[in-house]
Amino acid sequence: MKIALAQLNYHIGNFADNKRKIIRKIQRAEKAGVDLVVFAELAISGYPPRDFLEFEDFVKRCNTAIDEIAAHCTKTAAIIGTPVFNPNKKGKPLYNAAAFLWKGKVRKHFLKTLLPNYDVFDEYRYFEPNRHFKILTFKGFKIAVNICEDLWNVTENPLYTINPMDEVIGMKPDFIINIAASPFNYHQIDIRTEVLRKNATKYHLPLFYVNHVGAQTELLFDGGSLVMDSKGKILDEMAYFKEDFRVYELDDILQGRVIRGITNQRPVIGMIHDALVMGIRNYFKKLGFGRAILGLSGGIDSAVTAVLAAKALGPGNVYNVLLPSRFSSGHSVTDAVNLANNMDMPYDIIEIEKPFRAFEETLKPFFKGLPFDVTEENLQARIRGVILMALSNKFGYILLNTSNKSEGAVGYGTLYGDMNGGLSVLGDVYKTQVFELARYINRDSEIIPENIITKPPSAELRPGQKDTDSLPDYESLDEILYQYIEKRQGPKEIIEMGFDEKLVRRILKMVNTNEYKRDTSYFKGIVQSFWYGPEDAHRG
Repeated sequence: MKIALAQLNYHIGNFADNKRKIIRKIQRAEKAGVDLVVFAELAISGYPPRDFLEFEDFVKRCNTAIDEIAAHCTKTAAIIGTPVFNPNKKGKPLYNAAAFLWKGKVRKHFLKTLLPNYDVFDEYRYFEPNRHFKILTFKGFKIAVNICEDLWNVTENPLYTINPMDEVIGMKPDFIINIAASPFNYHQIDIRTEVLRKNATKYHLPLFYVNHVGAQTELLFDGGSLVMDSKGKILDEMAYFKEDFRVYELDDILQGRVIRGITNQRPVIGMIHDALVMGIRNYFKKLGFGRAILGLSGGIDSAVTAVLAAKALGPGNVYNVLLPSRFSSGHSVTDAVNLANNMDMPYDIIEIEKPFRAFEETLKPFFKGLPFDVTEENLQARIRGVILMALSNKFGYILLNTSNKSEGAVGYGTLYGDMNGGLSVLGDVYKTQVFELARYINRDSEIIPENIITKPPSAELRPGQKDTDSLPDYESLDEILYQYIEKRQGPKEIIEMGFDEKLVRRILKMVNTNEYKRDTSYFKGIVQSFWYGPEDAHRG
């Protein structure tokens, strides 16, 4: 028996494109003599469809597409993730299902039992959990088919009171197929692999795992689908951050024969780099845009953003605008120009002195002789934001925000100024990681000028300004932010780790008092790259 795994990049609500991709892989599988080809969770709709699931028409179109795909499953069967209607009057109106397609029809649905309702997941809002368990019998084999979270209740502190595999193991399945939508973060690969390994070893069964790949705006899916033997050894690992398709002889998997083994050996920062490049590329493609604009300041954040965008979209499609003020250092302009030339990106220099003077003169009678302060600093940032948005509107660019997670967390940014943008490329990347990204980008040759990396970070909005005038050093700031934001540690716990109490309370106060900036900025205002409607219409 031959089984193929199809790791694809889906577009939410773009039924025609998703269907076309799936059918092509079924046809490829058929030519290769494959008996069963497996696709990811909610493949036909894309993941996460969110409130589109509340449109009856949306779910009907999913079901219609599945029926049309089934017509192509004559010699090769398929398992495809899709939402289906709940026929019962009680409970949520939908199930999250894996459809089994064979001999031209949908033969069975396997329903998701464990519905995550944490972090980025909100499945229990839309779906009814499965309560009836069964296995798939196909070509003389018994297969435990389940969906993503259904394998995750094997931790020391389980979230759920039921474990789906415990319910079907008595039916003596020969192996497991799990279809998933597991988003990327820089710990997820190790966590996910360990969860899969625990299932394989607990139930003594080989496991086929298919994940999404690609970006859906702020959610990045890394792929990394794999095949594991009953002892938890990875026999093959598929590509990360790109589509992949592989065929396996079931006998090789049952016998535990290593095919390729673990193929991903990149450092964590390399994975983050690849994830961001993929995210930018998919964001633009799925929205139908091709060109980006950003303010290139000569600082490390805009430099890293520009390089990532150039890799994603092509250097000629990234327009860099240098916006120096009276406080900009000469090396900032030179560094920015050198970077643009190194990457062969177009750029222009637009001085902001004239509009800044005009604002100063206009507001002078109303400022009542008060001294220069953060007001004038923010004016410069907002002038830059106006210029960038004007160019964006005039020529159809998408403005990239260059702020990092550290700045966003503590409010070190100007609303309607440097916080403008349609996509925050570094919005979930801490400042210390930005430096790591710069070093990773320069691993083979100097793309980002060394001076950009080594000079003290500065907004250059007043003479001699440094970020450390307003913030703690980034190493200390990021360590405390990480514990607070990612690890959910309170001030007492963080202080007990050995951090200075005064510093901890200062940082946490900054985080909490600047929620208004995050609530009205790029953190909440990103347009979703979804598609639902006629072929010539976007819905966002």
